[in-house]
Amino acid sequence: MLTDKKIDETDNSKSKIDEKDNSKSIKKNKAQFFRLLKYFKPYIPMILLSIVFAFLINGAVITKPYIIKYVIDDYLSIGNYDVKVFRIAGIAYFLVVLMGALFGYIEAYMLTYVGQKIMYDIRNQLFNHIQTMSMKFFDKNSSGRILTRVTNDVEALNELFSGMIINVIRDFLMLIGIFVVMLSMNVTLAFISMGSIPFIGLITYIYRKAARKNFLKMKSMIGKINGFLAENISGMKLVKIFYREKEKYNELQELDKEYFSTSLREVILNSLGRPIMEIINALTIAFIIWYCIGKIGFGIMEVGVLYAFITYSKQFFQPINDIADKYTSIQSALISAERIFEIMDNNEHAEELKKGASIEKLNGRVEFKNVWFAYNEGEWVLKDVSFVVEPGETIAFVGSTGSGKSTIINLIARFYDIQKGQILIDEIDIKEYSLRDLRRHISVVMQDVFLFSGDIKSNIRLKNNSITDEDIKNAAELVNANKFIESLSGKYEEEVKERGATFSAGQRQLISFARAAAFKPSIFVLDEATASIDTETEQAIQKAMANISGGKTTIIIAHRLSTIKYSDKIIVIHKGRIREMGTHNELIDKKGIYNQLYRKQLSSEVAG
Repeated sequence: MLTDKKIDETDNSKSKIDEKDNSKSIKKNKAQFFRLLKYFKPYIPMILLSIVFAFLINGAVITKPYIIKYVIDDYLSIGNYDVKVFRIAGIAYFLVVLMGALFGYIEAYMLTYVGQKIMYDIRNQLFNHIQTMSMKFFDKNSSGRILTRVTNDVEALNELFSGMIINVIRDFLMLIGIFVVMLSMNVTLAFISMGSIPFIGLITYIYRKAARKNFLKMKSMIGKINGFLAENISGMKLVKIFYREKEKYNELQELDKEYFSTSLREVILNSLGRPIMEIINALTIAFIIWYCIGKIGFGIMEVGVLYAFITYSKQFFQPINDIADKYTSIQSALISAERIFEIMDNNEHAEELKKGASIEKLNGRVEFKNVWFAYNEGEWVLKDVSFVVEPGETIAFVGSTGSGKSTIINLIARFYDIQKGQILIDEIDIKEYSLRDLRRHISVVMQDVFLFSGDIKSNIRLKNNSITDEDIKNAAELVNANKFIESLSGKYEEEVKERGATFSAGQRQLISFARAAAFKPSIFVLDEATASIDTETEQAIQKAMANISGGKTTIIIAHRLSTIKYSDKIIVIHKGRIREMGTHNELIDKKGIYNQLYRKQLSSEVAG
C-alpha cells in the first residue's frame, strides 16, 4: 500500500508539473500571438476593409441556401411553378455567387499584400538585428541555425499574416451567422446541429497537446539539416579530397530519417483531424434527417427547411474544419515566432554601433595596458599583455598556433571586449569610440579571404559609394592586383562566383588587399595575409605594403618570419604572454624563442 501511495504521489506531482508547463506554454503563446498582432498596426485600414469584405462574403454564403429554401417551400412544394419567380431567384443566386467570388478575390489580394509586407518587415528587422550581434553570438550559434530563423521560420509566418487571422475571424462570424439563421428557422434543429461542438472541442484539445511537442522537434531538425547542408556544401572540396562522400551521405540520411519520422507524425496528426470532423458532420446531418423525416411526413415541417439545415450544417462544419486546419499553421507560426523573437530579444550580445565618440581621423597610436582576455570564463587566452605601437610604425606578432596572436586583432577592432586592462587608440580607451567609426578606420586582411557573389568592383567597394571607380583602380595598382584583373575578359566587372571559387588563393588575396587599400584606413592589420600567396606575389605585395602603410600604423601577424624582418618591432607571444620584444636583429642576438623559430623555419625552407 505504501508503494502504491508513493506511485500515486509521483503521478500527481508529474501531473502538476505537466499542468504548470502547459499553463506556461499557453501564456507564452498568448504573449507571442499578441506581439505578432502588433505587426498589423501599419496596415489597419486595409485589415478593416478586409473585415468588411469578410462580412459581405459570409452574407453571400448564408444567402444562397436561403434562396433555394424560399423557392422550395413557397413555390415548388405547393405546386406553384411561377417561371418569373424562378428566373428572378436564379439571377439573384448567380449575382450572390458572383459578388461572393469578387469580394473573395479582393479580400485575398489585400490580405496577401499585407502578409507579404509584414514578412518583409520581419525579415529585414531580424537580419538587421543579427548584423548588430557581436562575434560571441556567432560563436555560439551555427550558420544553419541562424539561416533557419531568417528563412524557414519567417516563411512559417506567411500563412498567419496572409489572411489567416482575418479568415479565422471570418469563420467565427460565419458560425455565428449560420447559427442565427438556423435559430430563426427552427430552434430545436439549431441546437441539434450545435450538439457536436463539445466533441470538436475535446478533439482540438487532445490535438493541441500532441502537436506542439512535435512541432518543436521538427523545427529543431530543420535547423540541423540546414546547418549540415550549409557546412558540407561549403566544405565540399575537403569532403572530396578525403573521399568522405559516403560517410557524409550516411550522416545526412540519419538526420533525414529523424526529420521524416517527425514530419510523418505531423501528417498523421493532421490527417486524423479532418476525417474525424467529417464523421461528426455526417452523424449530425444523419441525426437531423432522422429527426425531420417524420415531421415532414406529417406536414409539421417543410422540405425547404430540411434542405437549408443540411446545407447550413455542411457550411457550419466547413469553418470548423478550416479553423482546425489553421490551428496547425497557427501552432507552427507561434513556434517559429518564439524562435525569431528569441534572437530579436537577445540583446546580451548586441553591439551599439553608433554609441560613443565619433572619429574624424586617427593618428594610429595603439596601446595595450595589462590586458587580460578569455573567450570562455577563466580560460585566459591573453595574460597581462602590454605593448605600444607608435603612429606609422610597423609591428609584427609571432608565436605558435593558439598563442593569442589573432585574438589581439579581434580585440583592436572590438569584436570582443576584454575582461581586464585597457586598450587605447590615440590615448583614448576604444570603448569610448563608436564601433562604426572605430572599424571604419581599421582595415583587416585575413588569410581566409571572403568574396561575395557579384563582380570584382563590388567586392572592393563593398557598397561604399564614396569609393569611386578611380579609387578602386588606384587601390588595385597599389597592391599590384591590376595586372591579373586587367588580364580578365570582364576586367573590374568580371563575375565573382560564391566565395570567389573561380579565382586562385593568391588572386583572392590580392583583391582583399585592394579592398583594404580602397577604404584608406588609419590602421592596417594583416592576419597571416601572405600565407596563401606564392613567393613572387608575396614579393610584389611586400613592395606595395610600403606604399599602403606609408605614414599609417601597420600590425602584422606572420607565419613566414621572412616577411617581417624589416618591421619596426617584433613581439613574440607564447601561451598568452609577451615573452620577447625587439627588432629582428635584436631578437636573433637574444637567442631565445624568436631565434629558435627563425632558425627552424630557415632550415625547413632550405631543406624544401
